[in-house]
Amino acid sequence: MAAPLPLEEAQARLLALAEPLPLERVDPPSALGRWLAEPLVAARTQPGCALSAMDGYAVTETDLIGPWQVIGESAAGHPFAGFVAPGQAVRISTGAVLPDGAGTVVLQEDVARDGDRLILTGDGPGMPGRHIRRPGSDFAEGTVLAERGTRLGPAHVALALTAGHRHVAVRRVPRLTIIDSGDELAADPADCAAHQVPASNGAMLAALVASHACTVIRRGPVPDRIDALIAALDASADADLIITSGGASVGDHDLVIPALQAWGAELDFWKVAIKPGKPLLVARRGRQIILGLPGNPVSSFVTAWLFLLPMLRQLSGAANPLPVRLSAILAADLAAGGDRREFLRGVLDGSDVSPSFGQDSGALAALAGSNCLIDRAAGSPILPTGTVVSVYPLENGGIA
Repeated sequence: MAAPLPLEEAQARLLALAEPLPLERVDPPSALGRWLAEPLVAARTQPGCALSAMDGYAVTETDLIGPWQVIGESAAGHPFAGFVAPGQAVRISTGAVLPDGAGTVVLQEDVARDGDRLILTGDGPGMPGRHIRRPGSDFAEGTVLAERGTRLGPAHVALALTAGHRHVAVRRVPRLTIIDSGDELAADPADCAAHQVPASNGAMLAALVASHACTVIRRGPVPDRIDALIAALDASADADLIITSGGASVGDHDLVIPALQAWGAELDFWKVAIKPGKPLLVARRGRQIILGLPGNPVSSFVTAWLFLLPMLRQLSGAANPLPVRLSAILAADLAAGGDRREFLRGVLDGSDVSPSFGQDSGALAALAGSNCLIDRAAGSPILPTGTVVSVYPLENGGIA
């Protein structure tokens, strides 16, 4: 039997199985949280003409102290149609077009107006060209505003629209099926016998992927029978990615691998040298990728964090699919590690991190009270307070 794979090798093998999904074009608001499939290139210049950056009066660059005669107004969306000469001023609002002939804006708090007569009462602009947004000062037509693989946030939505795009190129949203399996699982958490455990992994995994654009179908709990598992797999024909939770270990009732083989899937690898989460498996059937996660809830969460979320980002065309890793300073001693690389649940407070109490792979309360994973190397000695360690913050799905 092959030795468990190192984490990075396992991640690389998983991500190599799938190319990004087909490209589609959607309106910018619909692309929120998705990754660009093509560079975003400005289709227009912004601003397209000189605009006022403040409320005040537009005057010529050669007449900064007045007095001036007010000859009209330029409001946002309603430009002044005439020409400004020395000794003249045009009332102007923020974002309004700078009139022809004007080259400076005098702030409204620096002047006093009596009818059409305007006099300087404050410091004035001080120099020509003040308080003006020049054409192209934000971006020019043809500028690459965001590279392929960039995740679109709220500011990107506004940027794409302002750059003149009705649509942007993104990848089709991944389709996921999550299958909970195990005879011990109770579908109703309020009706759970002592020998059972409420089926929670599917809900947890669906909540975890909610930070990514995807569609999710949950199936189960599926009993520990090969025919039942095959039926659940058959019902997932439309899924790009099938996630199983439980049944991937080596016990007599761990039937995911034989069910996958009977279904026609080819096992790519099984077991990763990490704790928790060693019995992770990856298989493929045609275009579909199957990710088998352990049944213990913390193991399921950690492996989903390290494998499922990166795979979703890979399918979606992310430039950096792997989760963000930071450095932090231990605020408490960290016990020596074992023979596997371990991902301990921890609490990150600024630059300080402390391991959570309760590191068992079934300790959901400790997981829920944690906001990071502490990466402890295999064979690590005791690490004293003050040691710099690597951590994975759990917020925002680990997106770079």
